[in-house]
Amino acid sequence: MSRQRLTLLGCTGSIGVSTLDVVRRHRERYEVFALCAHSQVDRLFEQCLEFRPVYAVLRDAALAADLEQRLAGAKVQTEVLHGVDALVAMATHAEVTTVMAAIVGAAGLTPTLAAARAGKRILLANKEALVMAGELFMAEARRGGAVLLPVDSEHNAIFQSLPVDFSRGLAPCGVRRILLTASGGPFRTSPVEALAEVTPEAACAHPNWVMGRKISVDSATMMNKGLEVIEARWLFDCQPQRIEVVVHPQSVIHSLVDYVDGSTLAQLGNPDMRTPIAHALAYPERVDSGVEPLDLFRIARLDFERPDFARFPCLALAYEALRRGGTAPAILNAANEVAVAAFLERRLPFLGIGKLIAATLEGVPAGKEGSLDDVLDADAQARRFAEQAVRGHAAP
Repeated sequence: MSRQRLTLLGCTGSIGVSTLDVVRRHRERYEVFALCAHSQVDRLFEQCLEFRPVYAVLRDAALAADLEQRLAGAKVQTEVLHGVDALVAMATHAEVTTVMAAIVGAAGLTPTLAAARAGKRILLANKEALVMAGELFMAEARRGGAVLLPVDSEHNAIFQSLPVDFSRGLAPCGVRRILLTASGGPFRTSPVEALAEVTPEAACAHPNWVMGRKISVDSATMMNKGLEVIEARWLFDCQPQRIEVVVHPQSVIHSLVDYVDGSTLAQLGNPDMRTPIAHALAYPERVDSGVEPLDLFRIARLDFERPDFARFPCLALAYEALRRGGTAPAILNAANEVAVAAFLERRLPFLGIGKLIAATLEGVPAGKEGSLDDVLDADAQARRFAEQAVRGHAAP
């Protein structure tokens, strides 16, 4: 059995760390070719010591020089690169078979799109690639012959619950609806009036999942679920009106597919990202992920609720952006990234996140998603608008 050669885009984040944990268990199957991080030099150095990649990539030259010096001192012969061009090179390298796309936010779009064009096997954890440029990304993946395997727990669950030939169309496969489950985050039952006082620490304290700060806030606002709705629309070629969100506080059922014959298929498991990562890495086989078996007797009950769009306006905004089409989802995503960063820096209140996104969607006109430049231009315009609005909010 030949080993897969992996490039990890976002190796120091929660997905990257979990991916390396699965790789560690199956070194006979996987070889790490490149590790790519944003700025966590200490963690990347430790990963390089253990996995000895051919290349390591960081955001800028100063960080790369620091890592290079440390690796030389440890006699590790990993070549260190920096910048977006290096990320693209690692995502498209001829020796790479598989790319884990786990860079958070819009920064992951360019290298992930490059991997699609190069026809790589892509383990897709960066939802923004499909949120910002879904139609373009899927067209490039088809043209390049890329294999897309979803890593988001919800989309991986849907993938597992669909027939293997679902690409011929969901209707011919008898699919009626896709049901995306959501935990509801830490404020599902909080009094609405209390949300005005939410702190970054409270928003990042997810009841079920261990995640990075940005995605934790997205879960608290349910924007994460809105982005997943947009992602599912393109990944499974499913019309928005056939994608429903179901609040499921236990996070045991990761998503469901409803069929016209009355069957509903679901994928269940403990809330641990190593399960979908292992599934995508080994597909169509199965390997041990290190996750404990699901104990239904301990769980005892499963609850379901309709999402409260008044409590979670960000979810409604995501559906609205999807309906508008074109570059509206890219504008939505950019505004959300600015808003979440401002909230985490205490420059914007929690309830200001949705208000800022709504204002940006109204203030920045959406155009056609004809090219990557169109998408990136819309992203830049939305960021400028949102940043100015944040500064206006913070002004005395």
